[in-house]
Amino acid sequence: MANLPRVDITKPKWDQSTYIGRAKHFFVLTNPLNILATSSQLNHAKEIYDNYRAGKSLQSGTTMDDVWRAKYLYDSAFHPDTGEKMLLIGRMAAQMPLNTFITAGMMTFYKSNAAVTFWQWFNQSCMALVNYTNRSGDEPITLQQLGISYVLATGGALVTALTLNRQAKKFPPIIGRWVPFVAIAAANCINIPCMRMREVREGVVIFDSNNNRLGNSKKAAREGIIAVICSRVSMAIPTMIAIPILVDRLEKRGTFKTFPRGPVVVNTVMCAVILTFSTPLGCAIFSQTVPVKLDRLEKNIQEAAKKLSLPPTIGYYNKGL
Repeated sequence: MANLPRVDITKPKWDQSTYIGRAKHFFVLTNPLNILATSSQLNHAKEIYDNYRAGKSLQSGTTMDDVWRAKYLYDSAFHPDTGEKMLLIGRMAAQMPLNTFITAGMMTFYKSNAAVTFWQWFNQSCMALVNYTNRSGDEPITLQQLGISYVLATGGALVTALTLNRQAKKFPPIIGRWVPFVAIAAANCINIPCMRMREVREGVVIFDSNNNRLGNSKKAAREGIIAVICSRVSMAIPTMIAIPILVDRLEKRGTFKTFPRGPVVVNTVMCAVILTFSTPLGCAIFSQTVPVKLDRLEKNIQEAAKKLSLPPTIGYYNKGL
């Protein structure tokens, strides 16, 4: 243990003040291979992470690379605020394979109302779990709040998709192919704020650089939720805007006449490739731990900061993913 350098392992390996640093961080964090880790591997990673952070002895032969690998495997599976193991389907490492299946389905089977209803319902069911899993803070979300969010988001997505599907028939086919994207964007604008309504009402926890709790900020909560919505929508743009253009052109050229299953194959393969990159790059648009000037926040937080021996001017909060 004495041979290993001492670093703040609770923070990312790369500089989070730059987009490149955040992108490197999220490429490792959202690596789909992380979901293949067994419970014993996750527990072992947690043990290494906890022991290093506490300054305890590590197993002989453990290198700093081993510590960083354990840190990122731990971060990929355990909630940053509660420390609890997250639902597998809700982990960001699961988003590429999960969204590949869902997005390809929505973009392939978008013409009939029955198909639109199924895929939007299935997508919002999964997204409710993702939003719950990646919420900010350590306060529990009630079943009532979870249910309201789910119903509103699913209803919003269905109304948007079915209404636009009817209108899209008046326009070129490519417009109809973009309907799922608009429905997803609308659902994110409903689902995420509803799922995190407690933060809107009570605020998100603000810490200083020494992890002192300064209070809750509603202003920071609103900014964090808007940032998460923008990130989620940006992740969908490359797949749900670009791929339909490609499929539409291939269809016009008659490519799928001899290969009827072509659209689903092209959609699935392209989604897998693009989401591998758009997921971490979308997450990296905004910092997860957000610095904020305290003079922009509520008076009670500013007063709490002034009571410290070295009053900070900058606070931090976890915006969630």
